[in-house]
Amino acid sequence: MANQFSGRNYDFVQYVQAKNLIGGEWVASKSGKTEDVINPRYAKSMGSLVISNADDVNAAVEAAKAAQKGWAQWPVRERAQVMHKLKQLMDQHVDELSWLLSHENGKTIGQSRGSVLKGIECVEMGASLQNMADGGQLDVSRGVNCKVIHEPIGVVAGVIPFNFPTMVPLWMLPQALVAGNAFILKPSEKVPFGAMRIAELLEEAGLPKGVLNIVNGTKEAVTAIVEHEDIGAVAFVGSTRVAKLLYEKGAKTGKKMLCLGGAKNHLLMVPDADLNLTSTNVVGSFTGCAGQRCMAASVLIAIGDVEHIVDDIVKKSEAINTGQDIGAIISEDSKNRIVEIINDAEKCGAKILVDGRGKGRDEGYWVGPTIIDGVTTDMRCYKEEIFGPVLSILRVDTLEEAFQIENANPYGNAAAIYTTSGGIAERAIKRFEAGMVGVNIGVPVPREPFAFGGWNDSKFGHGDMTGMDGFKYWTRPRKVTVKWALQTDETWMG
Repeated sequence: MANQFSGRNYDFVQYVQAKNLIGGEWVASKSGKTEDVINPRYAKSMGSLVISNADDVNAAVEAAKAAQKGWAQWPVRERAQVMHKLKQLMDQHVDELSWLLSHENGKTIGQSRGSVLKGIECVEMGASLQNMADGGQLDVSRGVNCKVIHEPIGVVAGVIPFNFPTMVPLWMLPQALVAGNAFILKPSEKVPFGAMRIAELLEEAGLPKGVLNIVNGTKEAVTAIVEHEDIGAVAFVGSTRVAKLLYEKGAKTGKKMLCLGGAKNHLLMVPDADLNLTSTNVVGSFTGCAGQRCMAASVLIAIGDVEHIVDDIVKKSEAINTGQDIGAIISEDSKNRIVEIINDAEKCGAKILVDGRGKGRDEGYWVGPTIIDGVTTDMRCYKEEIFGPVLSILRVDTLEEAFQIENANPYGNAAAIYTTSGGIAERAIKRFEAGMVGVNIGVPVPREPFAFGGWNDSKFGHGDMTGMDGFKYWTRPRKVTVKWALQTDETWMG
């Protein structure tokens, strides 16, 4: 393949231009505009991407419409076979995909590999849909049968964020494609290359030309996708502000919209929590992927006398090597915003137990693990989604106080509790105001075949992504009632 990535370490590698994929051909945008793609480790351009407008989106939709009818005629088993082949190809290219992700996003190679492997797990789920997509049927009366058929919507689209450029497309593509749709993908302009390589592997796996189209760009391309009358469903993952805006804009057109927004995930820690399990897990949660994930812990509510656990969290955080154990921040603007929030907390009287400002290499965008203690709910570091390796600690005396704080938070993505008490754990599971909850696990991401999605200001729309919920989102249920046998008696069904 012409666009295979050669890097196998952190040394800087110059790459290619990410073009649009329209009808199976890689083409420049109609605007002629391009932007650099920056390797965050070096603050240096590693390639570029084309910037698209509404004309490019129109071209992608026309190509998708032309290809979708034929693709939908394939039996579901044959469509699923493309996912089987994609899984095999991704297994063969794990190293390449992982290093490419590390270079365009800034993750460590370990975090990058984990993201690619999770993407492969999503592909496995798509491959299994041939055995799970039966809508069910039932003889509801003498001689009368009802059944449900899940049919494709037609042309659908997804808009993905910068933090998981390989995994998040695979939350959407397997279910949508196996369902018989044609797909238009808009990658983040910061990280277009992972989606490009997935598209190339899908072509090698046998996906017909035009079934998957990629439109690179920024706000104009997203707006054109959401407003296009021939796109029947859109999924989005990103910030709450944009998720809410796009949901409202798309819903007005009558299309299905599922928009996942931001998060402010709360971890509760009680005195009976296991010391090593808790400290290790909390540190992994708030520093993993440099905190640039919607499932990262951002608030730790310390309940009662847990100072020994806080001390161990601090100790483990101080031992992390920025640049080796934790990756780069995606951009200079993001880095500066994170530092501003830390500075603001300090000015408001909070105590910086671990200070990540100024940590990392001389070149690139870096913030090391940071722990802020003595935080109150009116501080910026508590109210805003920081999206960096920053943990804010609030102190309370009782579990009830902790629940009240978590419940009052406008987000509802994830929450977790650290305890060795089954009773406390069950109480927390029922009291948390969050769509995904954990016990002794700070990143409670549901594994396949379970669905991913939060509540409240973390999600706009109906249903969840991934799993069977994802498959149902990308389909229209056709309800069929059939009568063949003549009856001697009458029912309300005639």
